[in-house]
Amino acid sequence: MTNETLIQSVTQFINELLEGDTDNFLVDLRVKPGNNIKVFMDADSGISIARCVSINRALYKKIEEAAWFPEGDFSLEVSSPGLDEPLKLLRQYRKNLGRSVEVTMKDASRIEGKLLEVTEDGIVVEEIKGKNKKKEVIAHSLLFDNIKQTKIQVVF
Repeated sequence: MTNETLIQSVTQFINELLEGDTDNFLVDLRVKPGNNIKVFMDADSGISIARCVSINRALYKKIEEAAWFPEGDFSLEVSSPGLDEPLKLLRQYRKNLGRSVEVTMKDASRIEGKLLEVTEDGIVVEEIKGKNKKKEVIAHSLLFDNIKQTKIQVVF
């Protein structure tokens, strides 16, 4: 079974598991060497570890029943994407409205600021430059076509 076929089949299993679940959604699925299947899930209300565990168990059982790996030589990880993974879906952008983000554009420029708005075509990020009297607030309207990646920034 090719990686592409495996990804499609596992995606189908996940969609079946999530049928009727309007909160949780699949973000990404990767197959690493050694049949290491990595599933990244999220939820509009934030995905819990318990939910990842339940999806992992149900998905593991479905993969075993499908007998794709007769020797049982595969591993399965189900987790949230984490802060080191860029946002991939419009739904993730909407979920993270109001948070600090770092946007890397296709021209390699970077914009850091607060995610203010999300549309079908792009986002608006509010950047603050300078301090006190020299403080300047700039609202950047960015099209998804021009964005290379967007990552959530942790602010302490």
